[in-house]
Amino acid sequence: MTSAPVIEPLPDLPAMEEFGKRIAARLQPGDVVALSGGLGAGKTTLARSIIAALGHAGEVPSPTFTIIETYEHLRVPLVHADFYRLEDPSEAEEIGLDDYREGAALIAEWPDHAGGFAHEAACLEITLETVGEGRRAVVAAGEAWQGRMP
Repeated sequence: MTSAPVIEPLPDLPAMEEFGKRIAARLQPGDVVALSGGLGAGKTTLARSIIAALGHAGEVPSPTFTIIETYEHLRVPLVHADFYRLEDPSEAEEIGLDDYREGAALIAEWPDHAGGFAHEAACLEITLETVGEGRRAVVAAGEAWQGRMP
């Protein structure tokens, strides 16, 4: 069961980074952070904020072309996936997504292209929307996120 959506205003980059830190502080292996929104909505920016807050120093490449980037050295091992280029959800299985996820958290950009993750209790759904010069996040939490909303 997913919680009622919560609106998180993200008027600027520091607000986005702070939101990423709050997510990272609560992230556990098995969790999914499903990031939706149009092109340029800030999905990769939020993913980079989460990854940096988990302890990654250095560049965080967008996985648009590689589809999957792994970060095993973080406080929580992490898989960062961008499913934009998938043409069918079955392709997520073909690239071995379940194997990558073993013991790790997943940040999924364009989750609908991989069939979605909202059915998973450990899914935190975040839809980023442009509002003026800033953004807002519409956040819905699966059952496993109840009591630890960012």
